[in-house]
Amino acid sequence: MRRHSAVQATSTRHDCMANDLRNTGDSELFERLRGNGKEREAAFAELYNRHSRRVYLYCLRILGDEEHANDVFQETFLRLLQSANRVERIDNVPAYVLRIARNLCFDNKKRNARELVPIEELNIAVEDVTLESKELARLVALALDLLPENHREAFVLQTYNGLSYKEIADLMEVPMTSVRNWVVRAKRKIREVLSPYLEEYRSK
Repeated sequence: MRRHSAVQATSTRHDCMANDLRNTGDSELFERLRGNGKEREAAFAELYNRHSRRVYLYCLRILGDEEHANDVFQETFLRLLQSANRVERIDNVPAYVLRIARNLCFDNKKRNARELVPIEELNIAVEDVTLESKELARLVALALDLLPENHREAFVLQTYNGLSYKEIADLMEVPMTSVRNWVVRAKRKIREVLSPYLEEYRSK
């Protein structure tokens, strides 16, 4: 009876910790990464849950390769964890994580410099989607790969990561007017690539 009560009490404490962390800001969670044991693990898990999808999509669309994106994605969160012992405080954790991912993506591209990736490798097929959707996804991936690197990154950060022009400019360390121009040009190029497909699709 006592053992059951102890287990129940422990479970309740864990639930309370999880609920507490869900209401905790990113900056405080980052500070808790300097702790020990379960508090550190729980803080890292919460940060991972909040930002992992966005970081992975960024890596995938910048690198255009699932295996490389996954390697960089994992390394990004490892670097985030390690940095907690060197960096005292981060006010904008999402931007900080994306900056780590961005640097790692560029390092990866330098190590694996190559020509255009075969279309089959550019996008991960999602289960239970139509053939048309798969084809459209491949075309978007191809269009992204045809863009200049800075255009592609600015477009990905705005479209898939939801960053504002100012946030992108801060991350890429360029003027906001450059970011705006890159995004506009990227969208124009993607429309050019997609327009024949869309016209054919509408005529069906």
